[in-house]
Amino acid sequence: QVQLVESGGGLAQAGGSLRLSCVASRSILTFNVMGWYRQAPGNERELVARMISGTTNYADSVKGRFTISRDNAKNTVYLQMNSLKPEDTAVYYCNAVIFGIPSTYKYWGQGTQVTVSS
Repeated sequence: QVQLVESGGGLAQAGGSLRLSCVASRSILTFNVMGWYRQAPGNERELVARMISGTTNYADSVKGRFTISRDNAKNTVYLQMNSLKPEDTAVYYCNAVIFGIPSTYKYWGQGTQVTVSS
C-alpha cells in the first residue's frame, strides 16, 4: 500500500510563499507521474502541476509562480508556491500514478490546507 503524506500548508499573506512537501512510503522512481492538485470549496479538484516522463506541466493560473520539484533520495516531491494570491486558497493534494496493464493505479495524500489572505 502506497502512502503519500503532505505537509507545509498553512496561512500566508498575498504575495507570500509556501513550500509543500509530499513524502511517499516508497521510492518515487516507481511512479510514472507525480503531481499536485487542489480543491477549493464548491469547486472540482484541479491539476496544479505534475511531472511526467521528464517533463513538467503547470496550470495556466500558476505558471511562473509555482515550481514542482523532486528529491529522489528523500522520496519527496515539493511544490514551491510564490507570489501567492487569495484565489490559491484550497486543499492541496499530492498525487502519484503508476501505469499498469490492464490497470492504472492512482494514489492520493490526505491533503494540506493552504489559505491566502488579502
